[in-house]
Amino acid sequence: MSDTAAALLPLVLLGVAFVGYCLYDLSRHEVRYLPKWAWALICVISIPLGGIVYLFVGRDHR
Repeated sequence: MSDTAAALLPLVLLGVAFVGYCLYDLSRHEVRYLPKWAWALICVISIPLGGIVYLFVGRDHR
């Protein structure tokens, strides 16, 4: 394994874990503005920005 790949592996694993957390949270809470499938797509496609937007904007905090 090259040095670059070894350096990027923890970042990739952290991104996958963050998306997993966002999808778990999405399955348990109500959402605002968009349907759940759209928020899931946003979280998966735009790592990590999509998950951050979901947690601050899309999640219903009631």
